Amino acid sequence: MAEFRYCIADVFTGEPFGGNPLAVLPRADGLDDGRMQQIAREFNLSETVFVLPPEDPAHTRRLRIFTPGGELPFAGHPTIGAAHVLAALGEIELAGEETPIVFEQGIGPVAVAIRAREGRPDGARLTTARLPEAGPPPPAIEELAALLGLAPAELDTDGLGPQAWSCGVPFLIVPVRDTGALARVEFDRARWQATLAAYWAPQLYLVTRAGVAAGTDLRARMFAPAMGILEDPATGAAAAALAGYLVAVGEGAGSTRRWAVEQGVEMGRRSRLEVEADVSAGAVTAVRVGGGCVLLGEGCLRLPDSGGDA
Repeated sequence: MAEFRYCIADVFTGEPFGGNPLAVLPRADGLDDGRMQQIAREFNLSETVFVLPPEDPAHTRRLRIFTPGGELPFAGHPTIGAAHVLAALGEIELAGEETPIVFEQGIGPVAVAIRAREGRPDGARLTTARLPEAGPPPPAIEELAALLGLAPAELDTDGLGPQAWSCGVPFLIVPVRDTGALARVEFDRARWQATLAAYWAPQLYLVTRAGVAAGTDLRARMFAPAMGILEDPATGAAAAALAGYLVAVGEGAGSTRRWAVEQGVEMGRRSRLEVEADVSAGAVTAVRVGGGCVLLGEGCLRLPDSGGDA
Protein backbone atom coordinates (compact mmCIF):
# COMPACT_ATOMS: atom_id res chain seq x y z
CA MET A 1 0.00 0.00 0.00
CA ALA A 2 1.39 3.38 -1.05
CA GLU A 3 0.34 6.67 0.54
CA PHE A 4 0.17 10.01 -1.23
CA ARG A 5 -0.52 13.32 0.46
CA TYR A 6 -2.99 15.62 -1.26
CA CYS A 7 -4.14 19.18 -0.67
CA ILE A 8 -7.30 20.99 -1.72
CA ALA A 9 -6.96 24.65 -2.64
CA ASP A 10 -9.34 27.29 -3.98
CA VAL A 11 -7.67 29.25 -6.77
CA PHE A 12 -8.33 32.75 -8.15
CA THR A 13 -9.94 33.83 -4.90
CA GLY A 14 -8.98 35.11 -1.45
CA GLU A 15 -11.87 33.36 0.28
CA PRO A 16 -12.55 29.68 1.06
CA PHE A 17 -15.24 28.12 -1.16
CA GLY A 18 -14.75 30.71 -3.87
CA GLY A 19 -12.67 30.43 -7.01
CA ASN A 20 -11.84 27.11 -8.66
CA PRO A 21 -11.15 24.12 -6.39
CA LEU A 22 -8.00 22.15 -7.14
CA ALA A 23 -6.45 18.91 -5.89
CA VAL A 24 -2.64 18.98 -5.57
CA LEU A 25 -0.45 15.93 -4.96
CA PRO A 26 2.81 17.62 -3.89
CA ARG A 27 4.92 14.44 -4.24
CA ALA A 28 3.47 12.24 -6.96
CA ASP A 29 6.55 10.11 -7.74
CA GLY A 30 5.56 6.52 -8.47
CA LEU A 31 2.16 7.22 -10.01
CA ASP A 32 1.74 6.13 -13.62
CA ASP A 33 -0.47 7.76 -16.24
CA GLY A 34 -3.41 5.47 -15.62
CA ARG A 35 -3.38 5.99 -11.86
CA MET A 36 -3.15 9.77 -12.30
CA GLN A 37 -6.21 9.69 -14.52
CA GLN A 38 -8.09 7.54 -12.01
CA ILE A 39 -7.26 9.94 -9.20
CA ALA A 40 -8.42 12.93 -11.29
CA ARG A 41 -11.71 11.15 -11.95
CA GLU A 42 -12.06 10.31 -8.27
CA PHE A 43 -11.65 13.94 -7.19
CA ASN A 44 -13.88 14.97 -10.12
CA LEU A 45 -12.63 18.57 -9.97
CA SER A 46 -11.87 20.63 -13.06
CA GLU A 47 -8.20 19.69 -12.64
CA THR A 48 -5.90 17.67 -10.43
CA VAL A 49 -2.18 18.47 -10.53
CA PHE A 50 0.60 15.97 -9.85
CA VAL A 51 3.93 17.47 -8.77
CA LEU A 52 7.13 15.66 -9.78
CA PRO A 53 10.87 16.38 -9.68
CA PRO A 54 12.01 18.49 -12.64
CA GLU A 55 13.76 16.93 -15.61
CA ASP A 56 16.03 19.99 -15.77
CA PRO A 57 17.62 20.72 -12.36
CA ALA A 58 17.50 24.45 -13.16
CA HIS A 59 13.71 24.27 -12.89
CA THR A 60 11.61 24.03 -9.72
CA ARG A 61 9.20 21.14 -10.35
CA ARG A 62 7.44 19.27 -13.16
CA LEU A 63 3.64 19.39 -13.26
CA ARG A 64 1.23 16.96 -14.86
CA ILE A 65 -2.32 18.24 -15.07
CA PHE A 66 -5.39 16.04 -15.53
CA THR A 67 -9.05 16.85 -15.97
CA PRO A 68 -11.59 14.06 -15.42
CA GLY A 69 -11.38 13.51 -19.19
CA GLY A 70 -7.63 13.58 -19.87
CA GLU A 71 -4.27 15.30 -19.52
CA LEU A 72 -3.64 18.95 -20.43
CA PRO A 73 -0.33 20.42 -21.63
CA PHE A 74 -0.99 23.62 -19.66
CA ALA A 75 -3.63 25.09 -17.36
CA GLY A 76 -3.70 28.26 -15.33
CA HIS A 77 -5.43 27.41 -12.07
CA PRO A 78 -3.32 24.25 -11.44
CA THR A 79 -0.15 26.30 -12.07
CA ILE A 80 -1.18 29.07 -9.67
CA GLY A 81 -2.55 26.60 -7.11
CA ALA A 82 0.46 24.28 -7.16
CA ALA A 83 2.84 27.21 -6.62
CA HIS A 84 0.81 28.49 -3.67
CA VAL A 85 0.40 25.05 -2.07
CA LEU A 86 4.09 24.13 -2.38
CA ALA A 87 5.06 27.42 -0.75
CA ALA A 88 2.45 26.98 2.01
CA LEU A 89 3.81 23.49 2.77
CA GLY A 90 7.41 24.73 2.88
CA GLU A 91 8.35 22.75 -0.23
CA ILE A 92 9.37 26.03 -1.87
CA GLU A 93 11.15 28.64 0.24
CA LEU A 94 9.79 32.16 -0.10
CA ALA A 95 12.26 34.91 -0.99
CA GLY A 96 10.40 38.10 -0.11
CA GLU A 97 7.27 39.57 -1.64
CA GLU A 98 7.80 37.69 -4.93
CA THR A 99 9.54 34.35 -5.40
CA PRO A 100 10.35 33.40 -9.02
CA ILE A 101 10.11 29.72 -9.93
CA VAL A 102 9.77 27.65 -13.11
CA PHE A 103 7.38 24.74 -13.62
CA GLU A 104 7.93 22.23 -16.40
CA GLN A 105 4.68 21.46 -18.21
CA GLY A 106 3.68 19.74 -21.44
CA ILE A 107 3.72 23.13 -23.17
CA GLY A 108 7.26 23.89 -21.96
CA PRO A 109 8.76 25.81 -19.01
CA VAL A 110 6.26 28.15 -17.35
CA ALA A 111 7.63 31.03 -15.27
CA VAL A 112 5.71 31.76 -12.06
CA ALA A 113 6.04 34.43 -9.40
CA ILE A 114 4.70 33.40 -5.98
CA ARG A 115 3.30 36.41 -4.12
CA ALA A 116 3.71 36.67 -0.36
CA ARG A 117 2.23 38.85 2.36
CA GLU A 118 3.66 38.90 5.89
CA GLY A 119 5.82 35.89 5.08
CA ARG A 120 2.96 33.72 3.78
CA PRO A 121 1.99 32.86 0.19
CA ASP A 122 -0.87 34.97 -1.12
CA GLY A 123 -1.34 33.63 -4.65
CA ALA A 124 0.80 33.69 -7.76
CA ARG A 125 1.19 34.99 -11.30
CA LEU A 126 2.26 32.94 -14.32
CA THR A 127 3.76 33.97 -17.65
CA THR A 128 2.56 31.79 -20.51
CA ALA A 129 5.10 29.65 -22.34
CA ARG A 130 3.41 30.42 -25.65
CA LEU A 131 2.13 33.67 -27.10
CA PRO A 132 -1.50 33.94 -28.22
CA GLU A 133 -2.33 32.22 -31.49
CA ALA A 134 -5.48 32.81 -33.54
CA GLY A 135 -7.42 29.83 -34.85
CA PRO A 136 -9.66 29.17 -37.87
CA PRO A 137 -13.02 30.91 -38.41
CA PRO A 138 -15.73 29.67 -36.01
CA PRO A 139 -19.16 28.25 -36.84
CA ALA A 140 -21.96 30.64 -37.74
CA ILE A 141 -23.46 32.95 -35.12
CA GLU A 142 -26.84 31.25 -35.49
CA GLU A 143 -25.34 27.85 -34.63
CA LEU A 144 -23.46 29.20 -31.62
CA ALA A 145 -26.55 31.02 -30.33
CA ALA A 146 -28.63 27.86 -30.63
CA LEU A 147 -26.23 25.74 -28.58
CA LEU A 148 -26.17 28.48 -25.91
CA GLY A 149 -29.94 28.89 -25.77
CA LEU A 150 -29.69 32.56 -26.79
CA ALA A 151 -30.96 34.64 -29.67
CA PRO A 152 -28.31 35.52 -32.28
CA ALA A 153 -28.80 39.20 -31.38
CA GLU A 154 -27.60 38.43 -27.83
CA LEU A 155 -24.15 37.58 -29.17
CA ASP A 156 -22.20 40.82 -29.56
CA THR A 157 -21.00 40.92 -33.17
CA ASP A 158 -20.44 44.67 -33.39
CA GLY A 159 -16.78 44.36 -34.34
CA LEU A 160 -16.23 41.82 -31.58
CA GLY A 161 -17.43 38.59 -33.13
CA PRO A 162 -16.48 35.09 -31.96
CA GLN A 163 -12.84 34.19 -32.51
CA ALA A 164 -10.70 31.19 -31.55
CA TRP A 165 -7.48 31.86 -29.63
CA SER A 166 -4.93 29.76 -27.76
CA CYS A 167 -1.94 30.12 -25.45
CA GLY A 168 -1.48 26.36 -25.45
CA VAL A 169 -5.11 25.28 -24.99
CA PRO A 170 -7.57 26.61 -27.61
CA PHE A 171 -10.81 28.40 -26.69
CA LEU A 172 -13.58 29.84 -28.80
CA ILE A 173 -14.13 33.30 -27.32
CA VAL A 174 -17.72 34.46 -27.76
CA PRO A 175 -18.73 37.99 -26.71
CA VAL A 176 -22.22 38.16 -25.19
CA ARG A 177 -24.39 41.28 -25.00
CA ASP A 178 -24.54 41.67 -21.20
CA THR A 179 -24.42 39.81 -17.87
CA GLY A 180 -28.16 39.13 -18.12
CA ALA A 181 -27.69 37.17 -21.33
CA LEU A 182 -24.63 35.46 -19.85
CA ALA A 183 -26.69 34.28 -16.88
CA ARG A 184 -29.45 32.95 -19.17
CA VAL A 185 -27.15 30.64 -21.11
CA GLU A 186 -28.53 27.10 -21.32
CA PHE A 187 -25.77 24.95 -22.72
CA ASP A 188 -27.03 22.29 -25.17
CA ARG A 189 -24.53 19.45 -25.18
CA ALA A 190 -26.12 17.70 -28.17
CA ARG A 191 -25.84 20.88 -30.27
CA TRP A 192 -22.27 21.35 -29.01
CA GLN A 193 -21.46 17.82 -30.20
CA ALA A 194 -22.80 18.60 -33.65
CA THR A 195 -21.34 22.12 -33.89
CA LEU A 196 -18.08 22.32 -31.94
CA ALA A 197 -16.84 18.90 -30.83
CA ALA A 198 -14.58 18.53 -33.90
CA TYR A 199 -13.62 22.22 -34.14
CA TRP A 200 -10.07 23.49 -33.45
CA ALA A 201 -11.29 25.16 -30.22
CA PRO A 202 -14.11 23.04 -28.74
CA GLN A 203 -13.92 24.91 -25.40
CA LEU A 204 -16.26 27.92 -25.17
CA TYR A 205 -15.27 31.08 -23.28
CA LEU A 206 -18.17 33.54 -23.11
CA VAL A 207 -17.34 37.12 -22.14
CA THR A 208 -19.15 40.42 -21.63
CA ARG A 209 -18.33 43.94 -20.49
CA ALA A 210 -21.89 45.18 -19.90
CA GLY A 211 -23.19 44.99 -16.34
CA VAL A 212 -20.00 43.79 -14.64
CA ALA A 213 -19.16 44.63 -11.05
CA ALA A 214 -17.17 47.74 -10.15
CA GLY A 215 -13.44 47.15 -10.40
CA THR A 216 -13.96 44.42 -13.00
CA ASP A 217 -13.51 44.72 -16.76
CA LEU A 218 -15.19 41.54 -17.99
CA ARG A 219 -17.31 38.65 -16.76
CA ALA A 220 -16.84 35.19 -18.26
CA ARG A 221 -18.23 31.66 -18.33
CA MET A 222 -16.37 28.60 -19.66
CA PHE A 223 -17.80 25.31 -20.96
CA ALA A 224 -15.55 22.34 -21.86
CA PRO A 225 -17.43 19.04 -22.32
CA ALA A 226 -14.45 17.59 -24.23
CA MET A 227 -12.42 17.85 -21.01
CA GLY A 228 -15.16 16.32 -18.89
CA ILE A 229 -15.99 19.80 -17.52
CA LEU A 230 -19.49 21.09 -18.17
CA GLU A 231 -18.66 24.49 -16.64
CA ASP A 232 -15.50 25.81 -14.98
CA PRO A 233 -15.54 28.54 -12.29
CA ALA A 234 -12.10 30.01 -13.21
CA THR A 235 -9.97 29.25 -16.26
CA GLY A 236 -6.48 30.70 -16.43
CA ALA A 237 -5.65 29.27 -19.86
CA ALA A 238 -8.81 30.83 -21.27
CA ALA A 239 -7.99 34.19 -19.68
CA ALA A 240 -4.55 34.02 -21.32
CA ALA A 241 -6.11 33.33 -24.72
CA LEU A 242 -8.54 36.20 -24.08
CA ALA A 243 -5.58 38.60 -23.86
CA GLY A 244 -4.71 37.78 -27.47
CA TYR A 245 -8.30 38.33 -28.53
CA LEU A 246 -8.63 41.66 -26.71
CA VAL A 247 -5.43 43.05 -28.22
CA ALA A 248 -6.47 41.84 -31.69
CA VAL A 249 -9.81 43.69 -31.50
CA GLY A 250 -8.12 46.85 -30.25
CA GLU A 251 -8.98 46.74 -26.55
CA GLY A 252 -6.76 48.74 -24.23
CA ALA A 253 -3.84 51.08 -24.85
CA GLY A 254 -0.19 51.32 -23.91
CA SER A 255 2.69 48.87 -23.79
CA THR A 256 1.16 46.86 -20.93
CA ARG A 257 -2.59 46.27 -20.91
CA ARG A 258 -4.47 44.95 -17.90
CA TRP A 259 -7.90 43.45 -17.38
CA ALA A 260 -9.70 42.06 -14.32
CA VAL A 261 -11.97 39.15 -15.23
CA GLU A 262 -14.60 37.67 -12.95
CA GLN A 263 -15.85 34.14 -13.55
CA GLY A 264 -17.89 31.53 -11.70
CA VAL A 265 -20.57 34.00 -10.58
CA GLU A 266 -23.40 31.90 -11.99
CA MET A 267 -21.96 28.82 -10.24
CA GLY A 268 -21.80 30.50 -6.83
CA ARG A 269 -17.98 30.45 -6.94
CA ARG A 270 -16.96 34.02 -7.75
CA SER A 271 -13.41 34.16 -9.09
CA ARG A 272 -11.09 37.00 -10.04
CA LEU A 273 -8.38 36.60 -12.68
CA GLU A 274 -5.82 39.35 -13.26
CA VAL A 275 -4.68 39.40 -16.89
CA GLU A 276 -1.80 41.37 -18.42
CA ALA A 277 -0.46 41.60 -21.96
CA ASP A 278 2.74 43.33 -23.06
CA VAL A 279 2.27 44.83 -26.52
CA SER A 280 4.86 46.11 -28.99
CA ALA A 281 4.02 47.40 -32.49
CA GLY A 282 0.52 45.97 -32.11
CA ALA A 283 1.76 42.45 -31.31
CA VAL A 284 1.56 40.64 -27.97
CA THR A 285 5.02 39.92 -26.58
CA ALA A 286 4.04 38.41 -23.20
CA VAL A 287 0.90 37.30 -21.34
CA ARG A 288 0.56 36.98 -17.58
CA VAL A 289 -2.33 35.63 -15.51
CA GLY A 290 -2.50 35.82 -11.73
CA GLY A 291 -4.74 35.66 -8.72
CA GLY A 292 -5.16 34.70 -5.11
CA CYS A 293 -5.30 31.23 -3.60
CA VAL A 294 -6.49 29.62 -0.36
CA LEU A 295 -5.19 26.30 1.00
CA LEU A 296 -8.38 24.69 2.27
CA GLY A 297 -7.36 21.26 3.55
CA GLU A 298 -5.32 18.11 3.06
CA GLY A 299 -5.49 14.36 3.38
CA CYS A 300 -3.92 11.06 2.35
CA LEU A 301 -4.67 8.66 -0.51
CA ARG A 302 -3.94 4.98 0.23
CA LEU A 303 -3.42 3.12 -3.04
CA PRO A 304 -2.39 -0.40 -4.05
CA ASP A 305 1.27 -0.54 -5.04
CA SER A 306 0.44 -1.53 -8.63
CA GLY A 307 -0.41 1.15 -11.21
CA GLY A 308 -3.87 1.80 -12.57
CA ASP A 309 -5.40 1.49 -16.02
CA ALA A 310 -7.38 4.56 -17.10
